[in-house]
Amino acid sequence: MSPVIEVVRTYLELRSLEQLRPTPLDDRQARIVRRDGITVEDYRRLYRAVGERWHWYDRNAWSDERLASHLVSPDITVWECLVDHASAGFFELERRDDGSVEIAYFGLVPAFIGRGLGKALLTRAAQEAWALAPTRVWLHTCTLDSPMALPNYRARGFEPVKTETFVMQVEDDTA
Repeated sequence: MSPVIEVVRTYLELRSLEQLRPTPLDDRQARIVRRDGITVEDYRRLYRAVGERWHWYDRNAWSDERLASHLVSPDITVWECLVDHASAGFFELERRDDGSVEIAYFGLVPAFIGRGLGKALLTRAAQEAWALAPTRVWLHTCTLDSPMALPNYRARGFEPVKTETFVMQVEDDTA
């Protein structure tokens, strides 16, 4: 039986680009590339590689057709961090009807956590979001995410604006 746990979700935002406290990408083997025309298969690979450990499930439930339609929307952009030719992580930006841009997904593949790439990747995500001329840039994290996520967001200048608590059934990793 999969356990049901209480989860705290925290919403954070930047109200201006000047709030961002950037960190450069110092790894000369790393680059961040925009994935225009990303295939459903490539997106699912990134999503699972980054999110499986943190119980990301929602996009797994989407049909290939629904995901393909989402990915071709002009309001969606996907960026991938590559180290040499290995995928180190990704972020997804989504323009919202209220004029904001959400960093909808953000994270690193486990093998690349702890190398400082997350700081630089978040910096780039915020910069690319602001390049879309939003009213604000926002994201959310929760207690299922990496314990480094919230400190990274705050260190880059994102300010918490709301929290909520919910219960969630998580897959049993021991089965």
